[in-house]
Amino acid sequence: MGVSGNIRMYPIYTKGAALTPNAASSSPDRQEYLSFDITHITWKMGSRKAGKVCDSISTQESDLQCYRKQSQSARIGFEIPVINLWEVDGPGRLDVVSRVLSAASEVGFFQVVNHGIGRELLERMLESNWTFHEMERELRASYYSRDPEKKVRLSSNFDLYRSKYANWRDTLVCVMGPQGLGPLELPPVCRDVIMEYSKAVKALGMTLFELLSEGLGLERNYLKDMECGKGHAILCHYYPPCPEPHLTMGTTRHSDPAFLTILLQDNMGGLEVLYRDRWVKVLPLPGALIVNIGDLLQLLSNDVYKSVVHRVRANLVGPRLSVAFFFRHYLWPSTRKYGPIKEILSEHRPALYKEITIDDFSDEYYSRGLGDKRKSVLEHFRLQT
Repeated sequence: MGVSGNIRMYPIYTKGAALTPNAASSSPDRQEYLSFDITHITWKMGSRKAGKVCDSISTQESDLQCYRKQSQSARIGFEIPVINLWEVDGPGRLDVVSRVLSAASEVGFFQVVNHGIGRELLERMLESNWTFHEMERELRASYYSRDPEKKVRLSSNFDLYRSKYANWRDTLVCVMGPQGLGPLELPPVCRDVIMEYSKAVKALGMTLFELLSEGLGLERNYLKDMECGKGHAILCHYYPPCPEPHLTMGTTRHSDPAFLTILLQDNMGGLEVLYRDRWVKVLPLPGALIVNIGDLLQLLSNDVYKSVVHRVRANLVGPRLSVAFFFRHYLWPSTRKYGPIKEILSEHRPALYKEITIDDFSDEYYSRGLGDKRKSVLEHFRLQT
């Protein structure tokens, strides 16, 4: 299948022009908008049996062998790299740095195993995600909001009034920093595990920023000192069963508006990466976490690291659960400018992008809808040569 294939997504409206909420109130399609908004938070979700909890923090070799065997049947000469972090603080660190550099520059997507976060916590995070989205209508509705200033909110299709099509997904958004989020602001059913997961994955993110810094030939703390890991948000995605998955997407094609993303997915599958004009499946690997380079890190690295386009397919069965951990400044006024890192530039490799603020990038990104066919947000800030 090509980049767009034959897939179409359920339309939100039919008149062709993206609307704002105010415009929707006076539009002939007002009821279609409002109906979608209300129905999506009041779906009676299906049930999901709890998976078996494993206490091991290690990824067994048998799991890796099974993953590679499945990948062989799902790929054409390629599989998403899997990087073992077991030696990250030992004599094998240089090899880990080399593998991270290769994966981040060639693919922009990789899985990490033996990352130090126990499977029991990963399972509890997925279960709490399911528990929240399976709550009674009234309880879930109390968190529903389209106010981007709210640190904790349930949403569906952030680009509802800008995109022509709706994605088959609901999301609990939890903005954890830079400004601290108090535990009492989180839903009680997932409060404790989100706080624990936030701390654990942030620590993993700091390790990854170190490896990515070293991959660029910089000091270990370079990207951390640039405050790439200063803020983060946790997005708990819930993809309900879709009666016509061939007509829609769980999440349409996009790249991430962040420095770095760490993703936890269940065993349903559906995530795909666009690699050399082919969609490649990111198969679930027990105990692994998925790492992908965000747009902002591609800008900082001057295209050394790649922010790759990816998507999630809708599925007839489900729900599919995932938890995305985005490293980016949220709700944090800052005039700091980010541009290609000067230490990696040269006469033969000049800067490819303008210096911008996080707000500059966010304004451009969120002015569009996912799957926007115009040039990418990064291209908007690329210097003319």
